[in-house]
Amino acid sequence: MHWRTGKEIRSLFIDFWISKGSKHCPSFSLIPNDPTLLFTIAGMVPFKPYYLGIEQPDFTRAVTSQKCVRTNDIENVGRTARHHTFFEMLGNFSWGDYFKREAITWAWEFLTDVIGLEPERLYATIYKDDEEAYSVWRNEVGLPNERIYRFDKDENFWFMGNVGPCGPCSEIIYDQGPDFSCGKPTCAVGCSCDRYLEIWNLVFTQFDLQEDGSLKPLPKKNIDTGMGLERLTSVVQRVRTDFETDLFKPLIDHACSMTGVTYGASRSDDLAVRVIADHVRSVAFMIADGILPSNEGRGYVLRRLIRRAARYGKLLGLDRPFLLDFLPDVLQLMADPYRELVDNRPMIEQIVAMEEKRFGKTLQQGTELIDQEISSLKGQRGHELSGAVAFELYDTYGFPLELTKEICAENDVDIDEKGFQEEMEKQRERARASSKQISSEMKGDVYSLIAADIGLTAFEGYTLSEQETEVQALIKDGQQIHTLSAGERGEVVLKATPFYAERGGQIGDQGFLIAPGMK
Repeated sequence: MHWRTGKEIRSLFIDFWISKGSKHCPSFSLIPNDPTLLFTIAGMVPFKPYYLGIEQPDFTRAVTSQKCVRTNDIENVGRTARHHTFFEMLGNFSWGDYFKREAITWAWEFLTDVIGLEPERLYATIYKDDEEAYSVWRNEVGLPNERIYRFDKDENFWFMGNVGPCGPCSEIIYDQGPDFSCGKPTCAVGCSCDRYLEIWNLVFTQFDLQEDGSLKPLPKKNIDTGMGLERLTSVVQRVRTDFETDLFKPLIDHACSMTGVTYGASRSDDLAVRVIADHVRSVAFMIADGILPSNEGRGYVLRRLIRRAARYGKLLGLDRPFLLDFLPDVLQLMADPYRELVDNRPMIEQIVAMEEKRFGKTLQQGTELIDQEISSLKGQRGHELSGAVAFELYDTYGFPLELTKEICAENDVDIDEKGFQEEMEKQRERARASSKQISSEMKGDVYSLIAADIGLTAFEGYTLSEQETEVQALIKDGQQIHTLSAGERGEVVLKATPFYAERGGQIGDQGFLIAPGMK
């Protein structure tokens, strides 16, 4: 097995499946066309309508390296070898075309012949009753019986939901060797340690789950596979964690250089630089795909990642905005093939700068408050931060509840989450009673619809004080309209503008909009 860059591995994967007749689909957006999901969390998400039979594809085989975001276990990022908020999932897909035999034998061919993984280190898991998959692994691949493991539905059966497409799956496992073992006598395939590492999951979607729990064969059988690029790269580059691969190392090195810490010398310092390296990738990609900071949904996740990274920098002694220092590294690592990072660089820079500056003003004050409260609790032998204090940190200082929980957990203190939620409900009631708040929410809806329809206004105010532009939309009384007449008051949405909009506490610019016969 030769050392290869993550970029090389991505290209080899795509080229391999193209050689097998697959159409290469460039990565889809992190914003899925699926109201049930906040983010694209797997390679199959953009193809979900094909698996459900809602749409028919123009091609029957596809390959992608799909950018994904998952934040369901964000607290583990940096603590483990392989948890990330942003990652790339390598996947090959088939709809009513090739099935188990090809999926398994071609996966084996890619891993052993193209990547060069040692065949004697590879294992397979299958669903306990999947004799078809067993036969391919045993008789066609030639995998010894003792290296094929059978597991139940919890491990080796995939469901899209309570009803609908589903099927057994087969995982390919790589033995990283005794140095990665937990050392327990029971350590084997299925152990939670890193010795027997799952690198590829092949899902055979062949059934339609009925409401009564029965499995009805699908008229067309499908293939959906997923393999983490970062994970495969760590195996190929013979490193212990994803963070030591060339996909992360420049970011890790930059963080260490910036803060003066030595990677590997302190678990807490390692955690901090890993979180920063992980989160700056996520933040750049999320903004490039049009996600903006807000207090809910995707925007809330983005804001939380920016603030979380900023806080870990603070823990390492960085008392200034620093996240944008990493953007050139992200572009160097990822701009090929992700051109959207380059195209949207000005927007990434503006948003990160504003958010980090905004949070920086309140971080110190909020940290001082929570430190005082925790110190007081410990002096009184208390173990729970009040919901009122947690809400004050949220409402006044911009601390997401999760950030307060993290700080408290680091000090062995719990939070009265029920009390926090009660304070939140009181705030909602105050908001509902305010007509101004209701009006603001109504107007916010029209902004979201226009942004989704025509995109974001480009801000040119750092270099221009006047410019020629186009009117994209008009708003009056919270509704989009077609014309504004003399004497009427309304709002104008521009394609580009030199005017700084009120944001982050700064006052918006004032000036004139001039056109022939109008001012």
